[in-house]
Amino acid sequence: MSLDREVVVVGAGPAGLSAALNLVRARRSTLVLDSNRPRNAATFASHGYVTRDGVSPLELRRLGREELEAYPESGFEKAMVTSVTRAEAGFVVSYGASAVTTSTVVIASGLTERFPALPSLRTFYGTSIHSCVECDAYEYADKPIALIGETDDLAERALLISQWSRDLIVFTNGVGVVSAADEAGLAERGIRVDRRQIADVSGDRTGLTGVALAGGETVPRVAAFVRPHYLPNLAYAASLALEFDAEGYLVVDESGRTSVPGVYAAGDSTAPGPQQLIVAAGAGAKVAAALNRDLLI
Repeated sequence: MSLDREVVVVGAGPAGLSAALNLVRARRSTLVLDSNRPRNAATFASHGYVTRDGVSPLELRRLGREELEAYPESGFEKAMVTSVTRAEAGFVVSYGASAVTTSTVVIASGLTERFPALPSLRTFYGTSIHSCVECDAYEYADKPIALIGETDDLAERALLISQWSRDLIVFTNGVGVVSAADEAGLAERGIRVDRRQIADVSGDRTGLTGVALAGGETVPRVAAFVRPHYLPNLAYAASLALEFDAEGYLVVDESGRTSVPGVYAAGDSTAPGPQQLIVAAGAGAKVAAALNRDLLI
């Protein structure tokens, strides 16, 4: 079977664009397919990306695509991938009314975030409510911060946030788990745990102003970090029977190879999950190097 492309990259975030850029520089015919629905689209500024500190994630994507499309080996289409299936000599990647055959696939389609059900949370997400502590905590150093979540790792995240501010309250919404021992350890740092149910978050044009509790009290806060549940966007790859870990992330080796030969993955859909953009970009470059060598064999 004649193949349309050597590589198809699904997703054009930092991981996917980095993988694609390094692949076209290795003269590999590469098509990037992207749904244009990045989970960080509401974020005004991303941080920690050397030479691009403070740039918006959308601008970072635009710059990456511009660099990629300067190479004749590249292709880019805004399209939702609907399926990836095995074929005689590789894979068939279907999107919209089209399909492309390829010998290798790079999964870089990221995750979907599921937040606590607070009506106004999305209003402030990306401006004064964030999910990535390392990315955004610096801007709220020594300010009143909330940590909102319904998971069992809130104490660990609270300890991390305390590097920037000890004026921190952990809100479990009556669901999140903080053990008595962890609560005592947080209290030693001046961090309080509030286990009451949350009605909503409140704010104005300046941003978040507080966390509104079900009993009517509003606790003043100027910023919040929310702990989402993360769901990989991988329904399109269901027929491949890829291996996942207990947390729902793709199992890959040190070079990004999945359990299915010819399928690689980089970025948030791989363990340990969401990290800074520059880490995702590095993972994409590592996958590209391994994939290029594997195609030589």
